[in-house]
Amino acid sequence: MVREAALTELKAETETVTGADLLMAALEEENVEVVFGYPGGAVLPIYDKIYDAKFLHVLPRHEQGGIHAAEGYARISGKPGVVIATSGPGATNIVTGLADAMMDSLPIVAFTGQVATGVIGSDAFQEADILGITTPITKYNMQIRNLEDIPRIIKEAFYIATSGRPGPVLIDIPKDIAASITKQPEAQEIHLPGYQPTLKPNFLQIRKLAEAVSKAKKPVILAGAGVLHAKAAAELLAYVEQQEVPVVHTLLGLGGFPADHSLFLGMGGMHGCYTANMALSQCDLLINIGARFDDRLTGNLVHFAPHATVAHIDIDPAEIGKNVPTLIPIVADAKEALTALLTHMEEKPDQAEWIAQLRTWQEKHPYHYDKDSPNLKPQQVVEMLHVKTNGEAIVTTDVGQHQMWAAQYYQFKNADRWVTSGGLGTMGFGLPSSIGAQLADPEACVIAMVGDAGFQMSTQEMAVIKELNLPIKIAIFNNQSLGMVRQWQDFFYQSRYSYSKIPVQPSFVKLAEAYDINGYTITNVEEAERVLDEVLHTREPVLLDFRVDSEENVFPMIAPGKGLHEMVGVKE
Repeated sequence: MVREAALTELKAETETVTGADLLMAALEEENVEVVFGYPGGAVLPIYDKIYDAKFLHVLPRHEQGGIHAAEGYARISGKPGVVIATSGPGATNIVTGLADAMMDSLPIVAFTGQVATGVIGSDAFQEADILGITTPITKYNMQIRNLEDIPRIIKEAFYIATSGRPGPVLIDIPKDIAASITKQPEAQEIHLPGYQPTLKPNFLQIRKLAEAVSKAKKPVILAGAGVLHAKAAAELLAYVEQQEVPVVHTLLGLGGFPADHSLFLGMGGMHGCYTANMALSQCDLLINIGARFDDRLTGNLVHFAPHATVAHIDIDPAEIGKNVPTLIPIVADAKEALTALLTHMEEKPDQAEWIAQLRTWQEKHPYHYDKDSPNLKPQQVVEMLHVKTNGEAIVTTDVGQHQMWAAQYYQFKNADRWVTSGGLGTMGFGLPSSIGAQLADPEACVIAMVGDAGFQMSTQEMAVIKELNLPIKIAIFNNQSLGMVRQWQDFFYQSRYSYSKIPVQPSFVKLAEAYDINGYTITNVEEAERVLDEVLHTREPVLLDFRVDSEENVFPMIAPGKGLHEMVGVKE
């Protein structure tokens, strides 16, 4: 026994591993199932170990596609999306995705290769100061310089990315660190004394909010993506039904409350519905849960909720009071705060008159479009997709008009079905993010609703869809223009369409066929009905080129500098 113990101890002392080995072990410990990565010189030691890795490695056709796919994966699974890119251009190609994830609070752990430590700072081949570049757009970043620190640093990276307000973390690994050999280091615990997110709400603030609700005549809840990140949809539903307080969603909050519920008012903001915007304008109590009062939501702050007592529940204290003065601040996880509110009973508010007013607005001023037009309307397409999927598909989008129509007309019943670029507004996001979404939920029906312009920024990712045989349905809203840009030029620049029209396009169907994906060109409602019935529930990828009305605009609309009550394009 003594001899065996001595041999075991000797083996432990002489067992060596590389930095890349430590990285693989750390990813396994974090239960990483999918990695989106693109190899290059500085990460070759890492990729040599990935050759035998247990996780699924997905090779995007561009690094930006890889990080957008990781965002889609993170948004649907709730797990961190993991990305690997090489040094220099590989690293800079994921910068847009990092900024996107930072704005929309998505947990991403990105690993970038770096040139060897001995030549850092010498403008070596494919060197870029990725820490300096990404400091403003990551929650945390670090370059590994000590081999033995790899397990601890990676453990901290995953913890930081997923705890508190989620966000992207970047770890830069010099090539010689990944290739160097060391003894198996001892396990190290996370020690981050300066990072302690507040999860539990202050009891006195919860009581103050409960009292405010009991006295309110016109209360409204503004539910943002924080509800989804906290997995608090059930608690929100329970609280709304307990107190009978109506709900307005932000763009990123869609799905956090069932769209078919009688107390759901719709999406607020620049292209939100009349009822939601008027509710925000006339409420006397506004309860913000997990939203950051973005300018596209508030319009002119001078006119935003002018009569309301504002309460704000947010896990990030920096957001409270940043844009809108807040009388009842509550720093907490949305799930914890709603749980506390549910157990703190006060008298239910008497708001029959308020609810009646909201119902009147809903009946008189719904979303609308010309349903008798001979042209295929984009709103019709979204409505058909909603009906034929029973509102249960995962929908990913690019940015622009089609994004707004998807938000308006696809009525999300469930949480974690909506993947879109909100804060950064990134074109080319919809197609690659659908890949990550489908991998996160393999059995789901995933629809990538994209514009013809944004689609052409990431068409190469169809190769990944075919390679993995992902049954994604690519719905192109083809109006041969940069639709939202054209709309703004129409309204504010005397219809001077400066480079917003796209007269030359590829045949998207032939392009899909080049990737061995079936494609259909659809020009009218009858074709749309027939083709969707034929392909929507198949387990193979399909491209659908919807030739929609090129002059259609998104309404309602709030012009820059105007308040939420100053909507144009409202049905009278």
